[in-house]
Amino acid sequence: MTTAAAVYLPSQHASVHDLPHDDEALRTVLAEAVSAAIGRQRPDGNLEDLAAVDDIGDMALGVVSLLCLSWHRGDRRDTELVDAARRGLDFVLAERIFRTDNPGEPFLRVRDSGLPYARYVLEAGDHPFGDWPSTVWALLHAVNVLEFGRGLITEAQWTALADVATGFWRWLTEASMFNPQQTANQAIGAVVAGLTLGRLLSEKSIVDDAMFLYHSEVRAARVVDRGLRLPVEHGAGHDQNYLPISLTFLARAYQVSGEQCFLEDGDEIARHLEMRLSARGFDYGGPRYSEQHSGCEGMLGLRFFSGRVEAELGRYLGDRRVAYYNASTPGLPSGHFAFATVWFFLDEHRWYRAPAEAPVHTRYSLRHGRASVSLTGDLTPYLIDAGATAVIESIVDHQHGIGPLVRYADGRRTLLTRPLGPSRVRDVTGDGLGAKLVTKAVVSWDQVMLPVQQLYVTDGERLHLIAVLDRSALPVSAELAFLAGLPYASADGQRQCRIRTVGEPGGSPFDLAEPWRALTTGGTLLAGGLALSAAAGLRVENPPQGPAYFNSARTAEMTLEQLSFWLGDDPRGYGNPDAGWRRVIATNHVLADPIFDSPHGRAVFALCYGPEPVALDVSAEEAPDGVLVRTPFFTALVGHPAGDIAGEPVLRVGTP
Repeated sequence: MTTAAAVYLPSQHASVHDLPHDDEALRTVLAEAVSAAIGRQRPDGNLEDLAAVDDIGDMALGVVSLLCLSWHRGDRRDTELVDAARRGLDFVLAERIFRTDNPGEPFLRVRDSGLPYARYVLEAGDHPFGDWPSTVWALLHAVNVLEFGRGLITEAQWTALADVATGFWRWLTEASMFNPQQTANQAIGAVVAGLTLGRLLSEKSIVDDAMFLYHSEVRAARVVDRGLRLPVEHGAGHDQNYLPISLTFLARAYQVSGEQCFLEDGDEIARHLEMRLSARGFDYGGPRYSEQHSGCEGMLGLRFFSGRVEAELGRYLGDRRVAYYNASTPGLPSGHFAFATVWFFLDEHRWYRAPAEAPVHTRYSLRHGRASVSLTGDLTPYLIDAGATAVIESIVDHQHGIGPLVRYADGRRTLLTRPLGPSRVRDVTGDGLGAKLVTKAVVSWDQVMLPVQQLYVTDGERLHLIAVLDRSALPVSAELAFLAGLPYASADGQRQCRIRTVGEPGGSPFDLAEPWRALTTGGTLLAGGLALSAAAGLRVENPPQGPAYFNSARTAEMTLEQLSFWLGDDPRGYGNPDAGWRRVIATNHVLADPIFDSPHGRAVFALCYGPEPVALDVSAEEAPDGVLVRTPFFTALVGHPAGDIAGEPVLRVGTP
């Protein structure tokens, strides 16, 4: 057995609602952060973290806002806090307000405006592209200091900061193009800042402008995914890092303005997250941020909207390193994103904590207990979670998904997951089971339409997958297998460990570095905490070595996120976040064979994803209204692909 150091996902740790959030715990956290910040304040008043290399422009002001939070809550009102806050604000006003255009800034509409802004990196001309969001964050800190620092900062400082904040708003909306990165969370943050500033200064025109920008720049640009409208983040709507942050901004926008549109739009994002989150909170919707989950930035929004949509959004696996406040050096608050800390500490909402006793169905997901399956807009599985392990979509010849795979005599392979036309879904609950049947029409290389049905059944511990394929139109020489997905990450205490593969290509089993094992034993694959059992043969094929293959020897140390950056359009990850992942040719393939006694003209596959191996003695027989599948755990009638007399899918599931 080959041994190697474990590879952990960068920021998917444990469920955020398990973090202590009672008043005493928050008081202790804030007291430690404030003491650490004051202790490292430099003689000139600077409160920044010396270890930070970017996101500098809003840091010192963010720390000042944390000092204001402690003052406002009545936690600390001593002279040391007062002196630190005032000196810190003086430093910001003197050293961190820029009024000269940053060389290389390509998105200014007005040159040499003299309006104040904050820089992403302090050096002139160094990554000016980040100045717009840095100014948004600085403005959000500013309005928090203005609102919660009265009595802590001097009246002269308050007046000076109010003037700078107004200038920030004008720079964001007049001197610069609005939302130049096409990143909705930044745009919504700017709207929140404008709404708050307008309310504080009694400037209705600022409020009106902020609402106009929200409707014209954010709402109008939303994309639809799985029936829900999402704000666009760096070119895509599937985003694990920024969507929770957008929820926080929408929650705060509603608290500040009372406008219902913010609730309505947040509800859609929250339902989307609930639909795609696995049973234990693993989130995978696109590679760029699949492993850059937010911490403090998303906490308020996830908590606020969990109650509104009555879903345990707090199961979300967040970044425990920055759970209460952002810190580039552990234990030292950087001030970046401190506005989210301020809002969370002052908010009185509580997590929705009502674990669903019955299976939870949406059109694109099934979740019950500790097992779940999440489906794409094409109703193709891309994330299965069981045994505290996430199984993500496999890739074969650039085709993504989990489903039947056809290999033709000439070597071509087709993954039968992409529907030709609409798909049909039938959900059933009963006898402690939740079941979902998806019926698709797919097309073969020979342009023959094939009905494909995939049934998911869960008892809360295991997820069973039954696939029924009409193979009568396929060539006799065609080989059939079921691509069962890629075991990717498994819980390891408070972190998620990437399941690493080592092995030679060409069909040999792949061995996982200790403590993970993935040796095919009969019809079972062990990977992380997962046992993947099949009713027939089960084998693993490894991809060849090369930069476009995932889990090959060259990428054994890489996460999905890192490989996607490597293959992406831009080394910093701008543009379409799916581009790099879509360039992957193949991953490891876990392949299951059809059961021996499939009905004539059919291929039936049976698999079980769970915490321990199971014996899958499965039979399938033709019935008058479909295919009757018997397993040791349940019996299911998978109706004819055409459905009943009204064309509705037929599914009956019961105990064996």
